This record gives sequence, C-alpha cells and structure tokens, in this order.
Amino acid sequence: MKIPFELPPGLNGDDTTFAASGRWADGSNVRFRLGQPEVIGGWERLLSDPLAGVCRGVFPWTDNAGVLNISFGTHSKLQLWRGGALFDVTPTTGFTVGAIDGAGSAGFGTGGFGVGGFGLPSVSDYFPLTWSFGAWGQQLLACPRNQTIFAWTNDTAQRAQPLANAPASVTHMLVAPLNGGYQVFALGCNEEVSGTFNPLCVRHSSVRNNAQWSTSASGSTAREYILTGGGRIVAGRMCGPGLLVWTGDALFLGTFVGALNQPWRFDRVGRNCGLLGPNSVVVVGQAAFWVSPDRQFYRYALGGQPEPIACPIRRDFAEELAASQGDKVVASSNAEFSEVRFDYPDRRDGFENSRYLALALSGQDAGAWHRGQMARTAFVDAGPSAYPIGVTYDGSVFLHEKGRSADGGSFSWFIESADNYLDPEATMLVRGLWPDFRDQVGPVTVSVAGRFHPQDANATTAVASMAPGDAKADLLISARLFRLRFAGESAPTGCRIGKPTFDATFGGKF
Repeated sequence: MKIPFELPPGLNGDDTTFAASGRWADGSNVRFRLGQPEVIGGWERLLSDPLAGVCRGVFPWTDNAGVLNISFGTHSKLQLWRGGALFDVTPTTGFTVGAIDGAGSAGFGTGGFGVGGFGLPSVSDYFPLTWSFGAWGQQLLACPRNQTIFAWTNDTAQRAQPLANAPASVTHMLVAPLNGGYQVFALGCNEEVSGTFNPLCVRHSSVRNNAQWSTSASGSTAREYILTGGGRIVAGRMCGPGLLVWTGDALFLGTFVGALNQPWRFDRVGRNCGLLGPNSVVVVGQAAFWVSPDRQFYRYALGGQPEPIACPIRRDFAEELAASQGDKVVASSNAEFSEVRFDYPDRRDGFENSRYLALALSGQDAGAWHRGQMARTAFVDAGPSAYPIGVTYDGSVFLHEKGRSADGGSFSWFIESADNYLDPEATMLVRGLWPDFRDQVGPVTVSVAGRFHPQDANATTAVASMAPGDAKADLLISARLFRLRFAGESAPTGCRIGKPTFDATFGGKF
C-alpha cells in the first residue's frame, strides 16, 4: 500500500515522542517555504582577502551616486568595501582596540585577573567590541561600543574622525530620520553638564546638525533625557516613526512630539523583556524581534505590548548558549524568505557564533522555526546589497542565498521527522520510499529508523542514497514507529521535499 508522508512546516524538537508525532523534529540548514522543507541557498565569497579582526557589525548603504558601500566593524579595525576593493578607514585618533570575547559585565570575578581591589568589582566592562552604524546622507557614522562616535566623509583616501562635540563614551548610536532632517542619538552616554557617564542617559544632536550637541546653544534642538527604572541601555533601533530603546530589563518607546523643550518623549512599554546584546534585535517593517537576557524570544509591534514568541526548538539555545558571550548574538532578517535569524555561540562548539535559529514571519509558514550549524559573527539582510552578507570568525565575507554550495565546497544539511505511526494498531513493513523532490542537485541520503515502542532504542535503520532522477529508495524495515530523515552533503547540494510516499504493508499485530 502507498502511505503518503506529509507534515506541517516547522521543527518541534523539544517535545516527547507522542507529543511531537506528526511533526518535523530536527534539522540543519533546511527552511520551510510554502509549507514544505527545502535546503537553504549557498554562499559565495565577496572578498578574496579576509578582514582584519573579528567582525561584529556590517552596514551597507549607497552614496549620492548610487555606489554601494559596505562597512565592517571588527575588534581592531573599521574597514570599507567599495567597488571590489577593501579600504582601511580606522580612526587614527580616539579609537581603542577592543576585546574579542566577553567576560560578563562589571562585577566581582569578571574582567582580567588582578583587576580591581580584592573583593571589589572591576571598574570596567568586559564585552566583545561591537559596533553601531548609521548613514548621515552619504556619510557613515560609526560607534564602537563605549567609545565616541566617528564620521567618515565618503573619501576612501581619508580615515574616519571623531564626530565633533559628540559624547566621549557611547553605548549605542543611531540616526533617527525625521521629516525634513536627521538627528544622531547617543544611547547610554556622558551627561552634558557633569561629563559623567550615565548608562541610562539619552542625548541627541540638533536636527540636521550632527556636530551640535549643546542644549544651551542658540537655536539648538539638542536635548538630554534620563530613562527611569535602573539598569543600563543595551541598544536601540528605529521602528517606523518610533525609536525603541532596550535596557537589560525593559523596553522604551521614543515618540517625536516636536515640543521645543522636549522634542522626544520616552515611555516604558514593557518590563522583564530586556535585550541580551546590542546586536540581538532586528526590525522588520514596524515590528521588532529580539532575544532577552533570560534567553526568551520577543516581538513588539508599534501600538502593542512586547510578546514572547513560542519556540519549540528553544531548549538547545537556552541551555547551550556560551556563558558570558551573549553580546555576540546577532539578529538579522531575510526579506526574500520573510524570516528572522538569530546567530549565537553554542558552548558545545566553543565561544564563537556557530549555530542559528530562524523564524518564518508570514504566509502559510508563519511561526515555523528552523535551525542550522553555520559560523557567522556578523550578518545583515540584502538591500541595498543584492544578497545577504555574512562574515566568519576569520574575516571571510560571503554573499548568502547565492548558488548551491559553500563557496564551491560542500555543506551539510538534513531534516528529520519525529516518530510517526504509519498505522497505530499494527506493525508495518516498509519496503521502500517514493521521493517527491524538486530541484535536486547532488545525492540525497534517505534513512528510516524504526522501533516498536516510544522508549525503545532505535531497533533498525534502513538507508538508501538517491541520485537526481532516481524513482524509488529501496528500504526494508519492520516497526511500529518510524522516523524519516533526508540529508545531503555535496557541492552543489540541495532539494525541495514535497510529499514522499511509503511503500508499506502490514507486518502483523504487536
């Protein structure tokens, strides 16, 4: 008899055998599109030579001539790609090389050995150096965490320079577009009068004048605000007309009201939903998606409240996130496939980003999660670049969703179902599988593992390799519970999996 095998989109790997039955349970580098699993696109190298340092930020933009620029912020350099060449625009003054790894925030037991008095907290933070970027017209503004803001004036022969009058220490910088102009925001910075660093201080420049930061100067629209509630600002993002600011505990919404004495108003819109790291949030349309310090995923849309996002494959992320390395988590979007992605450091692989989780946002795949093993320290969506851009620990820069290989080499992928009954009342003998593949390139390994009871170890496994065009996988396995797995690793590799069908017969009661 023919028994179709059709499962809904999304992985559900954190549940028990019976609870997850009828679902895909595990996978790597396989997403869901139009309800069916398909292998992700490959990647091709953008630069022949690697970046200098470990990259924590990528920012593409176009200048007034429509020329694409891509800036890369590493722990030791600010570099720029233009026209196929890489330029070093690292500031010669005011910039300090930062750390590669994190050791937690300031406190007893953190930081370098011997730093601070015995039993006292160290006076410095120990974070991997991350960057925040913004475009001021065709110019680049770049801020290495806890340093000042730098400006690069669109001349590859020149280095970036400190932005005049900007605060000396800034946690996160962003550019807020307004009707008729721009403002630069320093989130977590030195207070204007005292010069003391306040992790909850928000300052912005005058409209259309990024060098005007004095609130008392004639005609100035620069202002200063202090957020309430304690903690420290982690990062901010523009979301439609609103400015979202996250602390380690809360989310604030900045609204432009246009009053001379208070151009912006900041209201707390959520608590216990703070931000894990400065790059662990991405905005898609008028909604933000992020990871909180308790390793929960959240969503916030303008006009609503922060909402946790159910993730049925969260356990590995929550339990295996490398300690003190949360600042390395990178959130990004992929507009082509309407998904958001979170790259993170898994302690089983070391201290660097090595795996990712991704969530489909719209269509019949909305709410479907997938994951994969891929080492990327920085990631950004396409637009204005033609493809998403990812960077590895060694500084290699790749264009993603391009081709069907890992820059000419192989990459591995698989997707595996939970245990499923073909007939809940009888033992079944599976004799083969008719595949339903589209756009297959490279061999696909089909495996069926069978057992008789949920608590049993897998009793038998039948494996077959299918080349493109093969009509059937010949298998022979008898069981009650069956787990189906498709996998590949070649160059090129990939396929879309439709509705495969088992060739099975009754094997008797058991």
